[in-house]
Amino acid sequence: MLDKNLESGFFENRCSYNPPKCLVFESEEIYSENDFSIEFDIHPEAARLLPDLCKNRFLSFNNENKGKKIDRISPRRIGVVFSGGPAPGGHNVIAGLFDLAKGANPENRIFGFLRGPEGIIEGHYIEVDSDTVNKYRNKGGFSMLKTGRTKIDTEEKKEKCLKTCKEMKLDSLVIIGGDDSNTNAAFLAQSFYNQGIQVIGVPKTIDGDIQIKDINGKVLCPISFGFHSAARSFAINIKNLQTDAASDVKYWHICKVMGRVASHLALEVGLQTHPNMVLIGEELADYVDKSKLEKSINKERDYSAYGMTLRHLSRTICDLIVKRAAMGKNYGILVIPEGLLEFINEIQTFIIKLNAVISDYNKTHDNDFHSDFPLLDLKLDYLRRMARQAQEDGLITVWTSRDDDLFNDIPDFFKEGLLMERDNHGNFQFSQVETDRIIMGLVTDYLKILKDNGTYKLGIERNWYLKRMKEAGLDPERYASAVFENSFSDKFLLRKKEIISKKTLRQALIDANLISNDEDSPRAVVKIFEKTIPKFKMQTHFYGYDGRGADPTAFDSNYTYNLGATSFFLILSGCSGYMACVRHLEKDFSMWEPGGIPIAPLMHLEERKGKLDLVIEKSLVDLDSPAFKRLKSMRDEWLGIYPGEDKVRDPDPDILCKDKKHIPPMILSLNS
Repeated sequence: MLDKNLESGFFENRCSYNPPKCLVFESEEIYSENDFSIEFDIHPEAARLLPDLCKNRFLSFNNENKGKKIDRISPRRIGVVFSGGPAPGGHNVIAGLFDLAKGANPENRIFGFLRGPEGIIEGHYIEVDSDTVNKYRNKGGFSMLKTGRTKIDTEEKKEKCLKTCKEMKLDSLVIIGGDDSNTNAAFLAQSFYNQGIQVIGVPKTIDGDIQIKDINGKVLCPISFGFHSAARSFAINIKNLQTDAASDVKYWHICKVMGRVASHLALEVGLQTHPNMVLIGEELADYVDKSKLEKSINKERDYSAYGMTLRHLSRTICDLIVKRAAMGKNYGILVIPEGLLEFINEIQTFIIKLNAVISDYNKTHDNDFHSDFPLLDLKLDYLRRMARQAQEDGLITVWTSRDDDLFNDIPDFFKEGLLMERDNHGNFQFSQVETDRIIMGLVTDYLKILKDNGTYKLGIERNWYLKRMKEAGLDPERYASAVFENSFSDKFLLRKKEIISKKTLRQALIDANLISNDEDSPRAVVKIFEKTIPKFKMQTHFYGYDGRGADPTAFDSNYTYNLGATSFFLILSGCSGYMACVRHLEKDFSMWEPGGIPIAPLMHLEERKGKLDLVIEKSLVDLDSPAFKRLKSMRDEWLGIYPGEDKVRDPDPDILCKDKKHIPPMILSLNS
């Protein structure tokens, strides 16, 4: 049990840690300046719906008398709210906002809305004071105010928010959230534009899919806050599993990490720990089966048929399991992103079609699809009738008889998953689907085939074999040539493919004149044969909510504190419809540059609930990035298909101390 004094010391160190401020915020005189070198390609729909915000330019701060001097004297009343899922560091955003506001003018007041955007709509809030802030400094979660997922997506809700803000006499509102929350911030800023109430967004999501560049590739927001803390939390757990697997030598640990749309967390965790295999969804989506493509030359082509399939993916995993088993390693670590299935071509096709079917049904019926067809059999029956009717009438429909036939080959639990109710944004809920179970079910089935045909087998350590044979008084080399397929000098010996049972073992010994037709196989040799028979055992793990609630790393503690400080100076600069950012996060802290990104130019049209909506585009893993290329170049080494221990890596240390430099995410360091 941890010593109470030591435990108290850890807690006190975290609570007493004061993150440093970006150098520009240490100055007595601070200026804000529009940066016209940063350019955006504004979508026509954004220009139509957010006309006042599309005029905004990227804003930077300096202490060199460039631009407009910031007035820190006038008192401000600022509201702040958490929106969406928690992410480590949220409390420090409020701490940075509070400290800088009170430092500028003690009469500045900060009000926190409770339980997310619903708190704004309903007018539920508290005043944030120093005791509240100090209680939560550098601590994880959103416990100070709680959070919620209510969307401010109707005129009625906007009017209620405006009424609340006016009654509270707020000058500004800071929304701490992900891409959807910042989208909300932009529309709220447009709605409040002529009311004198500013709206500022703060980029939050552990998935790391808020990464913003201008049209010339200049990095404005390198990563959302919370990503590094969650990735490190997952990495520590996975490193512990690596140790366990190498100790117990009998389990494959299948580690699913959060990341529905993008695989940044899987990439970072892979670089941090060097698991045996890391699947990156974006890479699978980019995959082309060249052998199939070549065979189809001069034939009519359906190019969607040459992408990654579940079957091909399961075979790739099986290949690794078989090769490690040959080295005596019937264990390992596989890391997959939560949204892996979304990147599989055949599954994505099903999801798109089913989304359209469900959306169309909801538009044309009084009740929704899931209410009318609560059971899987009822849903499947509706799809079959739709496909059959279309075929009989000669109509072209979204769901065809071919789709229905292919869909029937999928296990029932996965059909149910694909037909489950969509989330509030109309997205397929990948977190509710047992991705690992689907993939590993196929892997288990195929391993049985490989085991039965003698391909999947355990390598026998040569020295162990020699000892057993000498104890039995048998000639190890003579028996080895009859039983094993590889050189007797190899460290691990592999039995011949045709020896798949005790019966075939005995026949091999008879054929080699080691025993007669009347003799049984030597007991020692039978025991050695049994040792070569692998038992595939796996443990599945999902890493998501534990990472969302982790305490922030030193990097995230510093980053979020300065995002809060930046939010305050954006407010003082008169900004609205901006997202706070800090550039050059991969560099030394002295080179960090706070700024403000106009949100409206980041918008693009995306399908939500069967219709096109204006939202902030999510950032995917760039397959040409140095970080991904590093992972790709190291994969063969990570496979561990060699004798000896796997070359795993301990996650970077993290020390919350003013005398220690923080360590940024590896993907930022590599991509810089």
